[in-house]
Amino acid sequence: MTNALADETSPYLLQHRDNPVDWLPWGEEARRRAREEDRPILVSIGYSACHWCHVMERESFEDEGIAGLMNERFVCVKVDREERPDVDALYMEAVQGMTGHGGWPLNVFLTPEQVPFYGGTYFPPAPRMGMPAWPQVLTAVADAWDQRKEEIRARGEEMASRLGGGAALQPSHKPLDAATLDAAVEALRGQYDSVHGGFGGAPKFPPHAPLGFLLQRGETTMSVQTLRSMASGGIFDQVGGGFARYAVDEHWTVPHFEKMLYDNALLARAYLHAFQRTGDARLRRICEETLEWALREMRGPEGGFLSALDADSEGVEGKFYVWSLAELRDALGEDADVAVAWLGATEEGNWEGTNILESRGPEPEPAVRERIRARLLEVRARRVRPGDDDKRLTAWNALMISALADAGAALDRTDLLDAARGCAAFVLDELREPGPPGRLLRTWKDGRGRLRAYLEDHGFLLEALLTLYEATFEERWFTEARGLADVIVARFADRERGGFFSVADDHEQLVARRKDLEDAPIPSGASSAAYGLLRLAALTGEHAYAEYAEGHLRLLHELAPRHPQAFGHLLAALDFHLSAVREVALVGPPAQRAPLERIVRAEHRPHLVVAGGSGAGDGGETVPLLQGRTPVGGRATAYVCEGFACRAPVTEAAELAAALSSSA
Repeated sequence: MTNALADETSPYLLQHRDNPVDWLPWGEEARRRAREEDRPILVSIGYSACHWCHVMERESFEDEGIAGLMNERFVCVKVDREERPDVDALYMEAVQGMTGHGGWPLNVFLTPEQVPFYGGTYFPPAPRMGMPAWPQVLTAVADAWDQRKEEIRARGEEMASRLGGGAALQPSHKPLDAATLDAAVEALRGQYDSVHGGFGGAPKFPPHAPLGFLLQRGETTMSVQTLRSMASGGIFDQVGGGFARYAVDEHWTVPHFEKMLYDNALLARAYLHAFQRTGDARLRRICEETLEWALREMRGPEGGFLSALDADSEGVEGKFYVWSLAELRDALGEDADVAVAWLGATEEGNWEGTNILESRGPEPEPAVRERIRARLLEVRARRVRPGDDDKRLTAWNALMISALADAGAALDRTDLLDAARGCAAFVLDELREPGPPGRLLRTWKDGRGRLRAYLEDHGFLLEALLTLYEATFEERWFTEARGLADVIVARFADRERGGFFSVADDHEQLVARRKDLEDAPIPSGASSAAYGLLRLAALTGEHAYAEYAEGHLRLLHELAPRHPQAFGHLLAALDFHLSAVREVALVGPPAQRAPLERIVRAEHRPHLVVAGGSGAGDGGETVPLLQGRTPVGGRATAYVCEGFACRAPVTEAAELAAALSSSA
């Protein structure tokens, strides 16, 4: 017998449809039951690739006795945090405030009015290591509600007032100052692990946003060592490519084996930019192997990308990825000795008697290396694969569009550009409500898009479409980006205090309308919206876009340098805003433009926007930077401008390189 989750599309919710718990999805039916029966709501939040979510399901949610207790005393609601980031962020903040820590599974108890009054993360079925048993927690909370519900309700208003994230922040009127960016770099230097790379100790998460900020500032010591260290460790899949979500140790050896789409999109771009900064071919290779993994294992037939691969297979964490020494030797034959030395495999292993493969030994010649990887990938393909979360999220697909478009243009790989185009077309065609105005949707599965999109969906897609436009000069992407920007301004902007709310003005009303500000583990929707609006302002000359972005920067520009790990993308947006941004217009037939395009794309140029067209009247009405730009003397021509004031046009690649260098 299934519960009400059987009608959902989220793979995480569907995993729980056969639980004896009478789960409901988040929605009015659960709230109605709670009000009518005056019972508290138990909200359990997780995601499909979450190892401890699976553990708690096996131990407690599949247990008939525990499920009976939950059903008798609570209205039980399951939430996929990836589908409902608004619900997750709201109640995660509440639990962190109550307990001092958070994580998933997140289990929080609400009044029928949706106000949280108790919560925690994982609870075992019996007391263990100082943790109370889940049945004990259930009984204590239910008894407290029965005996003190009015007292609990009375505290609700105070609790609700604290759950707005950054919504109460007031803008600072101090000048936006480049010195704060230098201070942020120094703060990161103070937190930097100079031995293993990264910031702080174990567990270590890939610091996507700080790395992007550092590379944008031209800092290559901390950023590049971190990237090289991660690429050498077990957090990177040496056989198939792609990164796990984090490492449990300080030297990146033992991963938590789940692979998330967002990590790999953000890291691929960081490796690309580091390669452009340093010329290190190994960094380029890691970028390409990461994107090739995504194309091979995460792309659906419609062009969108799956959300995640599980950590577990056959009920065992990491089983798909680890090797015994004998397995390696059996698979590789005459290449075994070289591979074992390169990958660091031993008889005793480095994790529970098996080997998590690393790349810390002498690396084989490229042809041998690729032969070893191909053979191990072939053998590994016979194993039971980890489960996947095959919903497509607009926000995470947008991150992958940015990575594919950026790498495709910089590395002259048409396959990556084609994948970016295909993914963007899928999102714009399938993840929208039917008919005008065609509001953006959050999630898609089995041919069905649903749930109105959040700020992060709009912000990430705005940045992605601008990146794709700059990579291809195809006007559709610019037009769609501008439309998204107008929606962000109209429906998410806070005109009173500045910045952006995480949900639209017509979103379902929760106990608080939040501003989620931190760029961890991925950029915040607000930072992304601000950065995208700044880039759009540079391409259009319309300062109103930049004013809305500056409103967000003013909320955080004093706080961010003191906490750079939490605000890396915000700092990158501030850096862009304070820099002398170069606006480059390239005009002429595509074949003639190609040498000029290669100059623009050969290096990491974070303080530059670029537009392109034939110069025969196309594009000027759509992209203001192209207006009035025509080829000179019948030759492809580059116009290098700042604030729409342009230098003399140039027609030679060397002249363009000199112009870009002198205006840096």
